[in-house]
Amino acid sequence: MHTIIIEPTANPNVMKFVADYTLIPGSLELDRTSDISEIPLAQELFNYPFVSKVFISANFVAVAKEDHVEWEHIAESLKNVIEDELLANPRIYRQKPQQRYEIFAEMTPNPAVMKFGGNRLLLDGFVEVKSREEADEVPLAKVLYDEFKFVKEVFVSENFVAVTKDDSVQWHEVMTVVRNVIAEFLQNGHKITNKEPQKHESPVEKIINREYTDVEQKISDILTEYVSPAVENDGGKISLLEYDAENKTAKMLLQGACSGCPSSTATLKGGIEQVLKNFLPDLVEKVEAVNG
Repeated sequence: MHTIIIEPTANPNVMKFVADYTLIPGSLELDRTSDISEIPLAQELFNYPFVSKVFISANFVAVAKEDHVEWEHIAESLKNVIEDELLANPRIYRQKPQQRYEIFAEMTPNPAVMKFGGNRLLLDGFVEVKSREEADEVPLAKVLYDEFKFVKEVFVSENFVAVTKDDSVQWHEVMTVVRNVIAEFLQNGHKITNKEPQKHESPVEKIINREYTDVEQKISDILTEYVSPAVENDGGKISLLEYDAENKTAKMLLQGACSGCPSSTATLKGGIEQVLKNFLPDLVEKVEAVNG
């Protein structure tokens, strides 16, 4: 709690309550007709019928009283009120409640990957960090690599962080502490990435150095509409890397929880391949995986 010192003034009806820090830039002069809806300290002081004015400037609060009361009867009570209100709102005005990041852990089909989902948008797009050496441009990933030796990969997409671990630990041993580190990083307002996130619409353009062909765009559109929501819900991402027209094969880039997932083959064959065959029976006969 901040220390408040009571100081008399030249006006016998005005007392100064001096704080040990600067309360506001500038000054406020308030009476009972003033708008004090965002100034809890003034609201509390004017609850006392003998308080006629409140003046706040620099490091002090000056209170003007009516003639019919004496300072010796009220000064300590006002001091206590001021101390309590400055504790709740140190800068005088009502503090806006800080929106907290709610982070929850969720298993994915890949036992090596845990998805840490949030209640707020983290990125418009996604970033993938495959090694410690790549983490310098992604502060969130760097914090995770620095804190935990078992972290292998970090994938951040929109409202979740997917963390891939090595075999030295089990998720039930470290899940809570990883979640806490992520939540603290976000709550403190740190920048997640210093490099531009990749866009979901065409995430492989930088890899293949070209735009999709018409057929590839058709395949990508189907993936976006019918496959991506479920895959991203599991902490991963599947994108079309290229289409082999001669063999009617769609090659998929697996990222996040999908990369190295034991069930990814079943997902590709039993899910994605079947979807593409249904929508594009003359163009797609099989799919193949390429880990990101």
